[in-house]
Amino acid sequence: MKANKSNLYGYNNKLQPLANKLRKNMTKAEACLWKYALSARKLQGHQFRRQRPVLNYIADFMCKELMLIIEVDGITHHFDETAVKDEKKTKDLQEAGFKIVRLTDDEVLNNINGVVQYLENVIAEIERSG
Repeated sequence: MKANKSNLYGYNNKLQPLANKLRKNMTKAEACLWKYALSARKLQGHQFRRQRPVLNYIADFMCKELMLIIEVDGITHHFDETAVKDEKKTKDLQEAGFKIVRLTDDEVLNNINGVVQYLENVIAEIERSG
């Protein structure tokens, strides 16, 4: 399924209770990225949503207009089983039309300015391509 405006960008209301729980219990890195880069249209005026149910997943951050999903991966994402799940999530979301950006907790917590610059470059690339 291609995500688009007519299907609410793959919104899955069955995952809403879990998304609400995750939104209230964000990791330190997610909270940092939200506060310093993504909330209140801070990133080039684009609106991001936190813990957004999309398809059969919950995206850490999503911008509908850019079809961009940002995932912040902690240390558990390095283990084989989680890495395989992450690969499937990325593949499924890409097939639905989203661009996926994966950041590590370490990158966000130790180099927020570099992360913001990187995300600005990703957005510029998306806007150039279409």
